[in-house]
Amino acid sequence: MATIKEIAEKSGYSPATVSRLLNNDQNLSISPSTRNKIMTVANELGYWNNHKKNSQQQPIRPNLALLYRVSGKEQLQDEYFTFLRNAIIKEVDEAGAQVEIFSNIKDLIAAADSFQGFIGVGADRVTQDQLIELHQYLPHGVFVDINPMPQLFDSVQPNLELTIQDALHRLTKAGYERIGFIGGKGLNLNNIQQADAREIAFREFTGMQGIKEAPLYVDGPFNVKNGYQLGKRVLEQSGDNLPEAFIIASDTLSVGVLQAFNEAGVIVPRDTVVISINNSDVAKYVSPPLTSYNINQETLSRMAINLLQDLITHPQRPHVHLTVNTNIVFRKSFPKENK
Repeated sequence: MATIKEIAEKSGYSPATVSRLLNNDQNLSISPSTRNKIMTVANELGYWNNHKKNSQQQPIRPNLALLYRVSGKEQLQDEYFTFLRNAIIKEVDEAGAQVEIFSNIKDLIAAADSFQGFIGVGADRVTQDQLIELHQYLPHGVFVDINPMPQLFDSVQPNLELTIQDALHRLTKAGYERIGFIGGKGLNLNNIQQADAREIAFREFTGMQGIKEAPLYVDGPFNVKNGYQLGKRVLEQSGDNLPEAFIIASDTLSVGVLQAFNEAGVIVPRDTVVISINNSDVAKYVSPPLTSYNINQETLSRMAINLLQDLITHPQRPHVHLTVNTNIVFRKSFPKENK
């Protein structure tokens, strides 16, 4: 059983300081790096595992960092990640912890001594070397919505594979045979553009379900402008053989696609139906309102906080990767009666 004396010896601080911190002495004044060092040693020695069963006292809440790397300035493009960031900050606050936001990995590495762990949102143009270095200085991390290095960090993500499978099932059940997919490029890691999980799932499940006509239109970022360009490409390449239905990877892309369709006189859902993903606020106000899969950002955030706290307390455990199911919200772009 870890003792105050053992923690003091390994951390290099006095038993009095260690005792006051671990007993939540509100009058104790120490630097964030000192606080972090003592708590890290306490976790490594299993202090909380040994004491929490026999104590009503709650473990000290860690100081956490939020690594927020999301590109783009357009509000519609950033809306999903803005809500996700706010949801994480809210969950951290409710957990009794404090959070500091970083947009640069180097800055977080430089301040790593002040934190016990971090939550990552977005990974715009990061490299594996940067993530490896971050792990060396701050090994306890959970990425939300993406999973850039599963061998080093935990993650919590929406189950986009199941989302695509469910959307295809609903469309084929409703009688649609020609189903297209419109999406953007995935994570940029090591300056290499990765395929997006939604695109991969669409390719896989259309093949498994024997859907013969399943054209893909995938390019560029997840923003309205690119959605508009992709919508025009769909119209040019389809001619008079427009797919009967589309799964669109995000509401932001859907807004641009609808603009292109409206300009060309293509009426949704008369001429083709649309199922989108994210269920952002804009989905309710475009014409027609979008049927869209809701990604529960509060659940993603809560699971991330819980996972990070568990990782901090049990640093030797294997990495964990969780997925959270989505749920469809029916609107006029794919009416509920078609389900």
